[in-house]
Amino acid sequence: MHVLFGLLLIPFGAFHFLPTIIAAMRNSRHLLAIFLINLFFSWTGIGWVIALIWACTSEPKWDYAYAPFGYPYRRY
Repeated sequence: MHVLFGLLLIPFGAFHFLPTIIAAMRNSRHLLAIFLINLFFSWTGIGWVIALIWACTSEPKWDYAYAPFGYPYRRY
C-alpha cells in the first residue's frame, strides 16, 4: 500500500506543480510568484488555472539579441 502511494505521488505531484514547471522551463521572470500561487492556492482549482495561464503567457527573464553577421570582425 505504501509503495503504491509513493508511486502515485510522483505523477500527481508533477501535475500539481505543472504551472511552476512550465514557468521554469520558459525562464519566466515571475517564477517565484507563480510557484507561490501554485503552492498556496492551487488546491482551489481556480488558483491552479490562474498559475497555469500566467506561466504560459509570462515573458522570459532575458531578451535575446543576435549579433549581425561578421561581428566583431567587420572590416570597413
